[in-house]
Amino acid sequence: MMNRVLKVSLLASLLIGTVYAQEKLATVESFNGMFLEAKSSGNLRAVYADYAYKESGAVDTFTTAVGGQLKYELASYKGFNAGIAFSTAQDLSFATGDSQTSKNNDEISSAAGNYTQLSEAYINYVSGAFNFRAGRQLIDTPLADSDDIRIVLNTFEAYIATYEVENLTVMAGNLQTWQGTDAGLDDAWVNAGEKGTWFAGVAYGEEINLQLWYYNIAQLTNAIYAEAGYTIGMAEGIELSLNAQYLNETELELSGTEANIYGALVEFFLGDLGVSIAYNQADKKSGKASFSGFGGGTMFTSMDTMIIDEIANDRDARAIVGGLSYAFDTLGFVYAYGNFVGDADGSGNKANIVEQDVGVEFTASENLLFSLFYVMQEDKESSVKTGNDWNRLQAMLNYNF
Repeated sequence: MMNRVLKVSLLASLLIGTVYAQEKLATVESFNGMFLEAKSSGNLRAVYADYAYKESGAVDTFTTAVGGQLKYELASYKGFNAGIAFSTAQDLSFATGDSQTSKNNDEISSAAGNYTQLSEAYINYVSGAFNFRAGRQLIDTPLADSDDIRIVLNTFEAYIATYEVENLTVMAGNLQTWQGTDAGLDDAWVNAGEKGTWFAGVAYGEEINLQLWYYNIAQLTNAIYAEAGYTIGMAEGIELSLNAQYLNETELELSGTEANIYGALVEFFLGDLGVSIAYNQADKKSGKASFSGFGGGTMFTSMDTMIIDEIANDRDARAIVGGLSYAFDTLGFVYAYGNFVGDADGSGNKANIVEQDVGVEFTASENLLFSLFYVMQEDKESSVKTGNDWNRLQAMLNYNF
């Protein structure tokens, strides 16, 4: 359901790799066989991440941490199976900023410097093309996703039914709580909406890709998301991808969340070279803000840190992001430049933030890779340095098993 190389919201996760290897489940003829044929998988990660702030008086932060995920999944018996996974991130104190002086980067393993959660714990049932999963689990939909860009990915306490046949997927369910980097590691499991979120979606994917989703996020917003894409094979190794998206959000209970956001994305691939240009526009809703979801955000212009939500409150806003990627043998390179502009809001304040993302990855083996990611953000609207002026460096060693 996602486009290939340069859908910019996926830049960082492309440089990290998969969450953990997805093992094909064995089907067994006895209850005991579920345990005898069970599979384990996961990853180990070592991460260094820092922020160098340019605002006067701001304190630079840095953290070095180790962690990852460990998953254990039973084989399938009469359509039933179950799985559990633990996620953890632990600071290395000798290479981490002191939390007492606000020098630690708490987005890696929390302000306390340690984080461990039972991130998955579910029961699953499969019957033909139908699947039902209840419990803590991974989810990747437009407004709720894993956003695997640090050590701890997002997972959800949820109840989800899925029907898949050929290129068609239908999904519906309820989200209760979630945890992970985007949920805030200091709080662990938090509500996905004040009283949960109901959602349903349908997606069709081949040369033409179509998606339509509805979310009722309790006491926040009713959201409709639509996306369409068409890939043209021009010659061997040459493709052109054309994509459009639309997000409509209607305010619930005076939450202040209401939006209309339009987007377009054009990608061109020539062998291992990819070039893209993405655009989003948010129409002004007086006194209202947009919500890109529980996770990294689905907008085409979503970058490592900057998303259009940051400037769309009470104003017309637009973002344009250009991207470039290239892969050569075991080396990969990606670069993106984004310009986010907001017109005057009700107070007369404007916004203009530029972000640049540069990433390199080295694949040492099928399971081992190293990635280096550098982010530069600049507030173009202010004559003095603000909280939107900083550079971020992240280095990660990732081993999947």
